[in-house]
Amino acid sequence: MRFAFSEEQEELRSTVRRLLDRHGGPHIPPHDRPAPGWDRAVWEQLAGQVGAHGLAIPEHCGGHGFSLLETLIVVEELGRLLVPGPFLGSVVLAAEALLASGDEDACARLLPGIASGERIACLAWADPESPWRVDVSATKARRDGDRWLLDGRKAYVLDAADADVVLVVADADEGPTLFEASEPAVSAPVGMDLTRSLGEVRLDATPAIPVGRVGGAPEVLRRVRDVAAAAVAAEQIGAAERWLWQIVEYCKLRHQFGRPIGSFQALKHRLADCYVAVESARSLSYAASWAVATGDANAPTWAAMAKSHCCEAYSQVAAEGVQLHGGIGITWEHEAHLHLKRAHAAHHLFGSPSRHRARLPLDDAEFG
Repeated sequence: MRFAFSEEQEELRSTVRRLLDRHGGPHIPPHDRPAPGWDRAVWEQLAGQVGAHGLAIPEHCGGHGFSLLETLIVVEELGRLLVPGPFLGSVVLAAEALLASGDEDACARLLPGIASGERIACLAWADPESPWRVDVSATKARRDGDRWLLDGRKAYVLDAADADVVLVVADADEGPTLFEASEPAVSAPVGMDLTRSLGEVRLDATPAIPVGRVGGAPEVLRRVRDVAAAAVAAEQIGAAERWLWQIVEYCKLRHQFGRPIGSFQALKHRLADCYVAVESARSLSYAASWAVATGDANAPTWAAMAKSHCCEAYSQVAAEGVQLHGGIGITWEHEAHLHLKRAHAAHHLFGSPSRHRARLPLDDAEFG
């Protein structure tokens, strides 16, 4: 498969990169207040000046009618500087869930606010005991007369604390269903990754309305799972590439025995291994982005491969960064620990590499 970004897509990348570079980063939270936070000025400029929030949203729903590929370019640039914010949770996951549901009324009501950045949505999908399942949910939905009530708990909900629209996957008699919940209880404990906000959603007879067909959530979640895997892979490529070059520059500056440490053959080998890992992961990431954006039949395979390999490549670069930075690598004021924590947390987000590899439909005759 041959693939290249268009001139317009490269210009989008440059525009987003210039905007983010002006604000600096990565942002390192204060040691005494490590709760996740995000820059609303950046959020508003991405929405208003760049139109990033509405790239993959149809024009009749308040968006710009481009493809998911453009959105994933923005995701890669956000990952490059570990930019906190609800872009992944709201613009990517929640918006894709709404579009995949086929519920025109819900899309017309909710997507314009997401596209403008005025409304933040989250997708409460994962159960604490068995996260990221597409075929079953521990959260229960029951009818009470002419209304629906939800009971249960959702974990690992991206940007739950900032969301004013909460989409919940719950099990009805007809099967897992996507709902819009009305004012559920939300908490936001501080996790390992200080650049990402993961919350919990508690539902106790919480009123809700179905989004899409009752019992139709598995089809929606299969699409969302592929999009989520491709998006996390894009984030990791952005972060891994920039961090690798930061490591290289440091190895040119730090001297031991009268020479830069980067001139030692053993360190050259380690840096070369990281470079090969990042570039091979980039190829898979772009293939997955293209596949999910175009609806390619092999999109689940590409997304699973990208999530698996990009997780491992970024973890390799993050760990080497700590080692090659020496004592700086364990200093709170330096960004090295942010990469290590982001890599470890992303390893588990939307399923570990081993889980994604387990669902690959590999054909031994083809790949042997």
